[in-house]
Amino acid sequence: MTASQRPSKPTRFGGAMIIAGTAIGAGMLANPTATSGVWFIGSVLLLLYVWFCMYTSGLMLLEATLHFPQGASFHTVVNALLGPRWNLITGVAVAFVLYSLTYAYIFVGGGLTQNTLSAASGWLFEQPLQPSRQLSSVVFLLVLATSVWVSTKVVDRFATLLIGGMLTSFFLSVGALLPTVTPSVLLNLDVQEQQSYWPYLWAALPVCLASFGYHGNVPSLVSYYNKQAQPVARSILWGSLLALAIYLLWQLAVQGNLPRAEFAPVIAADGDVAVLLQALSAYITTDNIAGILSAFAYMAIASSFLGVTLGLFDYIRDVFNFPDTASGRFKTALLTFLPPLLACLVFPTGFVKVMGYVGLMAAIWAALVPALLVRASRKRFAQADYQVFGGTAMIGFIVVFAAVAFIAQVLLLLQLLPVFKG
Repeated sequence: MTASQRPSKPTRFGGAMIIAGTAIGAGMLANPTATSGVWFIGSVLLLLYVWFCMYTSGLMLLEATLHFPQGASFHTVVNALLGPRWNLITGVAVAFVLYSLTYAYIFVGGGLTQNTLSAASGWLFEQPLQPSRQLSSVVFLLVLATSVWVSTKVVDRFATLLIGGMLTSFFLSVGALLPTVTPSVLLNLDVQEQQSYWPYLWAALPVCLASFGYHGNVPSLVSYYNKQAQPVARSILWGSLLALAIYLLWQLAVQGNLPRAEFAPVIAADGDVAVLLQALSAYITTDNIAGILSAFAYMAIASSFLGVTLGLFDYIRDVFNFPDTASGRFKTALLTFLPPLLACLVFPTGFVKVMGYVGLMAAIWAALVPALLVRASRKRFAQADYQVFGGTAMIGFIVVFAAVAFIAQVLLLLQLLPVFKG
């Protein structure tokens, strides 16, 4: 066998890009609006706390998954370790989170595709085309869904390209915004009246939790790396750290330029990225920044869509026992993409609102369940080649984190928590 004929070995870089790409899109669009109440210092502390908890829960899921055959998903692992009741609860939570995120990305991606197609046609024709948002959503879906249908390796390569473009556009735009960051705006010092921050912490927690929701990809990566723990663990570490770093820089760029009181129209529009860019435009000194930010948003959404739907695709294939053949993958693709597309076309809604619902269910399946899985797997399997740090105390720490995030979102839905309006 020649070198060109040998199968290519999965790279750790590619795995990290899948993790980062899955997380970044959601957080980039939702976090500045969700954390406007606690503002910059509060958002930094909250993001650090949530990152650590979600990173640890990802490793817990890895530890539990390694005890099962290659290709096993949440469905298989939870059913074996926690039983059918927890499997039903987890199944509902996983399906809700992944379908909701897919729905949200189709909605936002459709809007961005609509603007892109209209702008591109203006260069080619005297009269720019005006495609509908529905048609644009279908175009966005078809292009990206094809790569998920083909294979994980294609998603790896595609996500790496998108992350590369996203990072380039991100640093170009943020690099232009950082010099204009004003300490008085960043620390909200110009406001004369008394300001409240910490009461809004609880409303921001579920959205920040959802911003690190890469856990659907962990079983896929276990299979991708042939059940080697270290490459998966390092992919989780570096991918989640990259997401954290970008979130923090984005918070600095946005909340250092746009005053806290000016978030009112963005909050009213449920965090719509177009409204955020419009609000920022009054404080942007370079005309090209808005275009670069739009390109960044597009690639962030696309990369997150790939990561989320890959996890949903593998989960559905495992639940229904579809074979890894052309026909089996086609059936899986229909169940993966058709329901959120139809929901998006019939019932469009706001992005940040959806992220709050995602945080509710993500607290169960991305935090609570991994902790319970580790506890059960350590009782059942005495020997383990890989084990998460912290012992029993860390399991309790993650359980408390999950409970607090869940309760916070429930109270928010019942309108029992203060919400920042700008």
